[in-house]
Amino acid sequence: MSKTDTTDTTDAPDATPAPGDEAAGADLSTAPREETIGGPTLGVVGWIRWFWRQLTSMRVALILLFLLSLGAVPGSLIPQSSADEMKVADFKKAHETLTPFYEKLQLFDVYSSVWFSAIYILLFVSLIGCIVPRTWQFVGQLRGLPPGAPKRLTRLPAYTTWRTEAAPEEVHEAALAVLKGRRFRARTAGDAVAAEKGYLREAGNLLFHLALIVMLVAFAWGQLFKSEGGKLVVEGDGFSNTLTQYDDFKSGSQFGVDELEPFNFTLDSFTGTYEKSGPQRGTPRTFEAAVTYTQGDGTDKKAVIRVNEPLKVGDSKIYLIAHGYAPVVTVRDGQGKIVYHGAVPLLPIDNNITSTGAIKVMDGYRDKNGDKEQLGFKAFFVPTFAGAGKGSMFSQFPALDFPVMALTGYHGSLRVDSGLPQNVYQLDTSKMTQFKVDGGTGVAQRMRPGDDMILPDGAGSITFEKEIKEWASFQVSQQPGNGLALSGAVAAIAGLTGSLFIQRRRIWVRAVRGEDGTTVVEMAGLGRSESAKLPEELADLAVALTAQAPQAPEPAEAEAEASEGVEK
Repeated sequence: MSKTDTTDTTDAPDATPAPGDEAAGADLSTAPREETIGGPTLGVVGWIRWFWRQLTSMRVALILLFLLSLGAVPGSLIPQSSADEMKVADFKKAHETLTPFYEKLQLFDVYSSVWFSAIYILLFVSLIGCIVPRTWQFVGQLRGLPPGAPKRLTRLPAYTTWRTEAAPEEVHEAALAVLKGRRFRARTAGDAVAAEKGYLREAGNLLFHLALIVMLVAFAWGQLFKSEGGKLVVEGDGFSNTLTQYDDFKSGSQFGVDELEPFNFTLDSFTGTYEKSGPQRGTPRTFEAAVTYTQGDGTDKKAVIRVNEPLKVGDSKIYLIAHGYAPVVTVRDGQGKIVYHGAVPLLPIDNNITSTGAIKVMDGYRDKNGDKEQLGFKAFFVPTFAGAGKGSMFSQFPALDFPVMALTGYHGSLRVDSGLPQNVYQLDTSKMTQFKVDGGTGVAQRMRPGDDMILPDGAGSITFEKEIKEWASFQVSQQPGNGLALSGAVAAIAGLTGSLFIQRRRIWVRAVRGEDGTTVVEMAGLGRSESAKLPEELADLAVALTAQAPQAPEPAEAEAEASEGVEK
């Protein structure tokens, strides 16, 4: 029995490994290898091409479209400076912590912000880059011919075959006639007829993308060249379409004042009726403004403006957007001189047209000492008052069934000459002193039409006249891109419908002479996408073709018929 040699080599001198041993050790090592990665780099042109391919891909276009819709969310939730600067100012006062963050992100001007414009432009470029090559491909497909038949038609998803006594040439002619009659593009290719149909699917796809570009252009055009202004008009008063006549006016950066449509109109009357009973009590039933307008030719024309039924004058549309009351008041000084007379529009604060406003007497008034002074009155108006002791002073119904107005008077300086803009419906009382009046609360007095409020110390009086006029608020807008946007939307729906419901498919009909002398007919179909209608369509085409190339009897049946003839 032999023993294995176990010589201790711990103290043995170092030996130089052989080259082969060194390579083998490297192969067995678990240490990470240091490899040099080589190969060509993209370069500037290569990176540009790569970026262009990514930008014009459908995946990136969908991502940009999603980002565009996502970016519009803050534009609908946060007040925008382009729509209402007063709301933006109120929002900033109420949210002092969020305001600096929102301003840095341009959330008060979403649609003109850098990031929204970048998404918009990138989407525009992506759509164009996607459409151009696909258009040329589609043109090439239209100019091309249906491809020839595969060798083995039995492998296609829809297939049928039969034998006929008609010659192969007759079958091909009949197949061409049947397929062309069903609006297939067909041709004879070798021993088969090749046909194709459904090119409008790609046309619908291209139309959809083109329509998106049209809508983007229309939106941009509308934002650049639009104009929109509001005007409150009391019955009997008029409006001329000039910049100075508007209460507020917004326009696109490329809009010129000389592009305002020349016209004017007068509010003849406003008619509003309301549901008087039931769960819909107070709901407007009639809401219309009768106007007389004059266009460029100077001819007066009558029209009635209703909600969602604007008056169109040239390129401008006049919308009826609001309604309220304007009580007529008369203010006299201590000597009985009339210093103010007119209808005062008051703004509604609820659906029953409870309204507030201000009456300002800026010129012509002198106190009992003959010194010039200004008067101001806070007005609170309800068209249908429930009566004293029957609840707070809020309107019970929007019609003028029991109108009451409460006035609070002030004297001093209205600060209209301070150079700061003022809201005409609010009163700045920082430099004014409140009157103490007899009756009412001592500082405010409720008045019915025909009542007077006597100001103390011979300061004069204010009369609530029996006439109460109505006012209507109009929006005059020019939106040059609306028609183009509507056309683009209709085209997009039509294109999307075509791309979803039209199927691209190919049909082949092969007819060859068999060994028994009959013609073997094969029909097969292939769709560009899965569809349950393809086998049905192939069966329908086969039935139409068998009418001209009928099925031949089977060999056994033919022999039986021949033997029967011999016996007879």
